Amino acid sequence: MDIDMDRFAKIAEVLKALSHPVRLCIVHGLIEKGSCNVSYMEKCLDVSQSGISQHLSKLKSAGIVKKERSGNEVYYKIANDDIKKLIVSIFDNCVLK
Repeated sequence: MDIDMDRFAKIAEVLKALSHPVRLCIVHGLIEKGSCNVSYMEKCLDVSQSGISQHLSKLKSAGIVKKERSGNEVYYKIANDDIKKLIVSIFDNCVLK
């Protein structure tokens, strides 16, 4: 059996980043909305701008979200379809409804 520990480490990093309720909410919201800026997230989640930025930084480091600039605004969106599939699967099949 050939085990790719790097792959396991990357998956573990993604799961760690998603393990906080606010980050999970951000990711779920980005899937539903498509893209969003920090100001919108701040109002929607009732979390400070610095708190949102810290959570986004962790999500970005894990490769879950990416940012795109539009003029002076920075918008965040989900980095790839695999993350979308994972989150949709979690919410669609969660026994903790």
